[in-house]
Amino acid sequence: MLVISKDTAQINEGIKVKEFLLISHDGEQLGVKTKSQALEIASRVNLDVVLVAPNAKTPVAKIMNYGKFKFEQQKKEKEARKKQKIVTIKEVRLSPTIDKHDFETKLKNAKKFIAKGDKVKVAIRFKGRAITHKEIGQKVLEQFSNEASEIATVEQVPKMEGRSMFLVLAPKKDK
Repeated sequence: MLVISKDTAQINEGIKVKEFLLISHDGEQLGVKTKSQALEIASRVNLDVVLVAPNAKTPVAKIMNYGKFKFEQQKKEKEARKKQKIVTIKEVRLSPTIDKHDFETKLKNAKKFIAKGDKVKVAIRFKGRAITHKEIGQKVLEQFSNEASEIATVEQVPKMEGRSMFLVLAPKKDK
């Protein structure tokens, strides 16, 4: 596949190289030509001369319909963007002393996010002296990941960052 960067494409009179290897519109090598010779050949078939490999030992140019080529390239990029899945990270905050019902509500929300295909960052914020009992927060996060294990996998194990401990859950791959 031919890839030409949009901002550095050298076309017709914009080509700065004096001599280059010329390839015709049907893929045939025409040999090393000067810029004026190449422009003359291209004007006969009503096409453009595009420098496709400016950094090669002998630069390479191709005779092509640049407008059509650019359009096709944009179409391919648009199709590639359609196919890509954007994963967002939702956050669920807990406390080390969370109540059973609150825990279940947060778990239900996290499962809803995971079902949509989003990743979930489960964070526990330690306030005051609670930071001295990190193991309590660790247990809450482990319980959360165990409860969500049927639809999610742990992508990042529980880890401390400042006064918060968090883990990341990702949807299970069914492939």
